[in-house]
Amino acid sequence: MWALGDKKTASEHEDDNFTFLGRGVEFKGIVTFDGTVRVDGRLEGEIHTTGMLIVGESAVIKGIISAGVLMTSGKIHGAVTATEKIQILKQGVLIGDIRTPAISIEDGAHFHGMCDMGAHKWVDEPPQQAKNVHDLALHRNKVRTPDL
Repeated sequence: MWALGDKKTASEHEDDNFTFLGRGVEFKGIVTFDGTVRVDGRLEGEIHTTGMLIVGESAVIKGIISAGVLMTSGKIHGAVTATEKIQILKQGVLIGDIRTPAISIEDGAHFHGMCDMGAHKWVDEPPQQAKNVHDLALHRNKVRTPDL
């Protein structure tokens, strides 16, 4: 018998959108999804979701990807933007430039490309001079004589 708490949990998960492109599916074009997407087939073109994109071991994606979170153990060749993070799992191969605030690459995964993690925001800020820090280079090679 189902408990009332279990029914509430099930209805919460029904609100989440989940899309699955299975093994053997080949798609060319531009696709946009809400929620979580799992790809196990082949996709050529663009794929966009604000949620999570899961790329399975048998998947091959060529093109442009934008997602909230990308988790891949498949093959990706193209430009990738993730607003939250990118995870390249053990079997994963990602060839192309990526833009994300956080990345993790497991042992056995492969990545070839440029990675932009937003460091330019930090570099552009002018350095703040601390009030109680003194430039010691001004005092270098000066001998201090003891007061007698």
